[in-house]
Amino acid sequence: MRADPTKYYPLIPVYVAYLAMFLIGSNMTGMWQLMAMLAFYCALGQAFNIFLGMTGYVDFGYVAFLGVGTYGMALGITKLAHVEELGIGIIIIGLALAVVMATLLSLAVGAVALRLRGAYFAIATIGVNEGFRYFIEGAKIWNGSEGMIFTAELNQIFGRETASALSTFWADVLVLIIAAAAAFVTLYYMKSKIGYALTALREDEDAAKVMGIHVTKYKIIAFITSAVFAGLLGASAWALKTPYVFPPEVFEIHYTVEAIIIVLLGGAGTLLGPLVGGLIYGLSKYYLSIVLPGFQLLIFAPIIILIIVFFPEGIVGMLKNRVKGTALEQYVL
Repeated sequence: MRADPTKYYPLIPVYVAYLAMFLIGSNMTGMWQLMAMLAFYCALGQAFNIFLGMTGYVDFGYVAFLGVGTYGMALGITKLAHVEELGIGIIIIGLALAVVMATLLSLAVGAVALRLRGAYFAIATIGVNEGFRYFIEGAKIWNGSEGMIFTAELNQIFGRETASALSTFWADVLVLIIAAAAAFVTLYYMKSKIGYALTALREDEDAAKVMGIHVTKYKIIAFITSAVFAGLLGASAWALKTPYVFPPEVFEIHYTVEAIIIVLLGGAGTLLGPLVGGLIYGLSKYYLSIVLPGFQLLIFAPIIILIIVFFPEGIVGMLKNRVKGTALEQYVL
């Protein structure tokens, strides 16, 4: 049987938006950093939505996966900087280490935390994030609380000019690629057996078990996938963008809170939702900090509450209902 190309139509608005962000940033003076920030929030939402949106479980320790991804890239660069033959390959090794470390951590966390539900799961994941951070600092792993600075190693490997371009341009391009890849995986899961199983357990986990669905297996699949993208995001948006790792920053829980807000704003469990939520959150945060410096959080909090109250299914959830039965329905998921 031939694959149905229409099932990929929902990716079109997502990819058009990411392409527009790249073109605006690269062609309009002074816009690159804003577009880079928006790309990060969209990528964070896309990655987090794979688990929260599809299972309904809220992982408050999600930032730990970004943190270990950052360490993966840092370790790859610092430990292999002397191998001149690697060249750009050292970045690939760093990304691979980020994937491996995020996967191992997600397996360790998932083996315990995914046995819990609701608030118990959320509390357990908070403990994992904080515990892992203090374990690194207390046991002085990877330089402990001193962190790791590898600007010199990047300059040594690529030269000052290329290293600067890597941090100011290519790291952000990589974030856009990660966001696009996360969107593709999300759509693939939605249209496959995995997505149907995750939808069933999100709606009623006990009923899904009765129907013969191995809910633990599918929760772990979504958990690991989401963690891997978080690790890649940490390796690119943090390690390459700002060539240092400092535990209190890379394990800061407010990044998890931002991910939750983005997903809920756009629409949990939707493909377009993290993109819409990331754009709304990023633009609001940026411009409110300019117009009302010092008061942006005070103003932004009630705005978020109002949106969530009036659009409980998120902006895209509301939009899906509006375009149902129209030609636009196949593009909004």
